[in-house]
Amino acid sequence: MLVNQLALVSETKTNQITPSQLTRVAAALQKQATRDFAPLWQVNATVDAFDRLEDVPVGYWPLIVVDQLSGAAGYHTDENGQPFSLIEYSDSWSLTASHEMLEMLGDPFGNRVVSGKSPHPDQGQVEFLVEVSDPSESEEFGYTVNGMLVSDFFTPRFYDPVTVPGVRYSFGGHIAAPRTILRGGYISWRDPVSDEWWQQTWFEGKAPAFRQLGKLSGGGSIREAIDAQTKTVSRLAASGPSSEPYLAARPLRARAHEATGARAEAWRAQIGRLKQSNPAAEAFTAKGKGKAKTKAKPKGK
Repeated sequence: MLVNQLALVSETKTNQITPSQLTRVAAALQKQATRDFAPLWQVNATVDAFDRLEDVPVGYWPLIVVDQLSGAAGYHTDENGQPFSLIEYSDSWSLTASHEMLEMLGDPFGNRVVSGKSPHPDQGQVEFLVEVSDPSESEEFGYTVNGMLVSDFFTPRFYDPVTVPGVRYSFGGHIAAPRTILRGGYISWRDPVSDEWWQQTWFEGKAPAFRQLGKLSGGGSIREAIDAQTKTVSRLAASGPSSEPYLAARPLRARAHEATGARAEAWRAQIGRLKQSNPAAEAFTAKGKGKAKTKAKPKGK
């Protein structure tokens, strides 16, 4: 089975992310990809942290943390059509990194569509762009992994034709029906009759609203064009640090750091004892130690 290999790298000019922080977020993303996402989507992935872009091995898809880029953050493809993501730095950048990782795994090349009934009452069957984190992307629906705030995502049952009791439509259970969005989220689709792209968004107000984007021109990926319109990464970077889930995650990170610190000290103490004397070296006693050896009989006698 093919494994998607992702690289988490910091390119922030202010060097606000330490190597320790980078590896801790990478570990949280790896656990989310393996434990939470893979069983539902049947996609396997590795997530590794690298100090520099020059250290990223060939074949890895990079998740690059950068300073503010005025809307350029989000999904992109390089000159060879391979995916990479730009993650705008903020105190809650783990949430944005998780969002981008999940969508890269769900649709690596940004063009995957699934048919279903349109949310718009005047439309019929449409083609939804597969963006697994968008309908419940708001930080209030995130959860913590290793004390790090990560994004919710929908399951493959999200595109079901009808609501079925007991079915899980998003990992956190926040989405209660197929093809519906939550406050702070959105969904995108193409109407084949008009060949125009539409969205249902809930960025403000008490209810979702429809948004007509028009026909897609150019040869780039659909997701890249959608990201340029919605500026998801910048919105998450702006709202995440002041959100209740992020503030609630701070003491969790502190307790996790305390636990790992205590475990590290215990390991160091044990290593120090092993350097002086290794009990395992005395685990075996030579067979027959202290007894006279029996002489072998000469051959032929």
